[in-house]
Amino acid sequence: MDNNKLPKQERLSGRKRIGTLFSEGSTGFVYPFRYVFALSDGGSGEGKVSILVSVPKKYHKRAVRRNKLRRRTRESYRLGKRRLSDKVVSMGKQVDLALIYVSKEVEEYKTIDNAVGKILAQIAENI
Repeated sequence: MDNNKLPKQERLSGRKRIGTLFSEGSTGFVYPFRYVFALSDGGSGEGKVSILVSVPKKYHKRAVRRNKLRRRTRESYRLGKRRLSDKVVSMGKQVDLALIYVSKEVEEYKTIDNAVGKILAQIAENI
């Protein structure tokens, strides 16, 4: 089975969950991202990781640039999510993760991929 997809169930949505994530979550920084994550008990008993990707309009005025950065970030997460999801599934927990792109420059995919990999490794280490 191909597990390298990013289905809708893995995308963080809902005002209540996002509010809880930002109010109670732990934060960190790996250039060019600020990240926030929160660990909770999985409601159905199975582990799950949900992700939210944000590129602020404050730094990137053009939608084309924001979309490019979001696509690069989601692709990097999609290819590297195994580091975190395997551990979360074995624990039966739920992790909500927000990645906020904070650089004013458009970074190359390689830089974004390295940063997302470091973030996933740090979160897996902390939980």
